[in-house]
Amino acid sequence: MSLRGVVLPVCVAAVVLSACTTSSVEPTPVPAVAAARVDKVQGDLDAMVGSGAVGAIATLTENGATAVVTSGLADIAAGTPIPTDPPQHVRDGSVTKSFTAAIVLQLVAERRIELDQSIDTYLPGLLTGAGVDGRAITVRQILGHRSGLPELLESPEMNEYEAAREGRTYTPEQVIAVALRYPAQFAPGTRFEYTNTNYIVAGLLIEAVTGRRYTDELRDRILTPLTLRDTYLPATGETGLRDPHPTGYATVDGTVIDETRLEPSLPWAAGALVATGADLNRFFLALTAGAVVPQAQLQQMLDGVDMGRGNGMSYGLGIAYTRLPCGLRYIGHGGDIYGFSAISGATASGRAVTFSYTGTPSTVDIRNLLTHGLCG
Repeated sequence: MSLRGVVLPVCVAAVVLSACTTSSVEPTPVPAVAAARVDKVQGDLDAMVGSGAVGAIATLTENGATAVVTSGLADIAAGTPIPTDPPQHVRDGSVTKSFTAAIVLQLVAERRIELDQSIDTYLPGLLTGAGVDGRAITVRQILGHRSGLPELLESPEMNEYEAAREGRTYTPEQVIAVALRYPAQFAPGTRFEYTNTNYIVAGLLIEAVTGRRYTDELRDRILTPLTLRDTYLPATGETGLRDPHPTGYATVDGTVIDETRLEPSLPWAAGALVATGADLNRFFLALTAGAVVPQAQLQQMLDGVDMGRGNGMSYGLGIAYTRLPCGLRYIGHGGDIYGFSAISGATASGRAVTFSYTGTPSTVDIRNLLTHGLCG
């Protein structure tokens, strides 16, 4: 059975326009997200839940109107469906990287960071190890996943779910030190390899250049100016989610388990962000419009390479992008973290979409989701 709903910020039924008054005065037309797009997205969410997701949410924004579509359950034990209102806080994983990269590019615009300067210039001695030399790695290579830094390999020590259960916390330097136990993956600049370690380094870069905490720069440079009231980076030790939120689930060895509680100091500037779909849509719409970083730096963010995943997605500096079948260019990011998955982004035409889901669906066709959410 599908549990679904659509909410618009006006008194309309579904996504068709109707008058909100009995006055004889002709009402002003109210913008709405196209009903055909909402219907397609609803079908996608229902299919996702049918293939193993526990719950799914899509937030579509167009011309100032927003529609929220849901399917499945917010909590299995209680049997409650995911509500369309109030907006739900969800973990966004690596979508965090777009926020981190945007702060770095703001500092580039302020001439406080140079993209082609070595990371060692700003963080001397931080990156040393087998095949790793911070003097040979540029800021651009860090943001574009072309640094060759070793990845944080999956282990009980580097597991934010287990860390929350055991009360372990981390500093960014500790996280990087664990990664540097392993050798470099390749020589800097020779290829692309998505690596979370890069964005722990980027968070430290922001702190070193500004002399302030990453969370303070995030708040003052992005969250407050864009009025993203439902977006936050959990503090060290803040393992739960602020209400309201769905329960985060994953299927492990055939059993669905609750993985809502995580230690945020491990993913930190690479993946700890929590937000609502409406806030993420607002961020990416502002980014594509040049309201987060200047146009010159936005073009740098969109100068990347194919990710090699066979779906036409390229990666620049903290941003993934691709041309959709309708001709629009998607600009955004995806993220996976224990219990939650997300993909969010916008087009220059003023459309945005965020998909979030819990559980472990057997297949997720990201390109198909984005096409239905942004085209038509």
